[in-house]
Amino acid sequence: MTIDTHRLPAAADSIAPVGPHLAPSFCLLLLVASCALASFALACATPFAAFAVLAAAILPLPSALPVIGAAWIVNQAIGFTWLHYPLDVSTALWGLVIGLAALTATLTSNIVLRLLSRYATAIGFAVGLLGAYTTYELVLFAATPFLGGASSFTAKIILRLCLLNAIWLIGLVAVCVALTLLRKFRQERAFS
Repeated sequence: MTIDTHRLPAAADSIAPVGPHLAPSFCLLLLVASCALASFALACATPFAAFAVLAAAILPLPSALPVIGAAWIVNQAIGFTWLHYPLDVSTALWGLVIGLAALTATLTSNIVLRLLSRYATAIGFAVGLLGAYTTYELVLFAATPFLGGASSFTAKIILRLCLLNAIWLIGLVAVCVALTLLRKFRQERAFS
């Protein structure tokens, strides 16, 4: 079974508040704004797994990856400028690992959402988030022998961050669904 990463995901019809031609711009704006908010509010706990699932749900993979990359750049820019992350090699390398983890989580989400496209969207999102978050954390953990920080991977912290990602994903999907319903309402009023 091959997975066509260039076609729109099945979930895009139900949650994308804009057409396919505007979806990359919409997703970019939504995730960059969300990333900025999360970066200021949560610093190092930006919910990239949630962002990955949303991007993979709305966009084909070739569009989702640069959108996630842009969100990561915003996160890093805020961290190094406003939040005064240390300007050292270790912090820079952790930033790169976070970017790689976010991109890998997007790839995982893309695969999961396509494999589960015949099931309810909620199931796809839940399994997609579980896959994205697991992938994200595994990439981060794989860097700990070189960069340190293994003590941050306790069950309590991992579960708290997983819950945080779930809450962000629910919120992002709710925004998309609300905007989709608003668009449909406006279209119906325009035709009546």
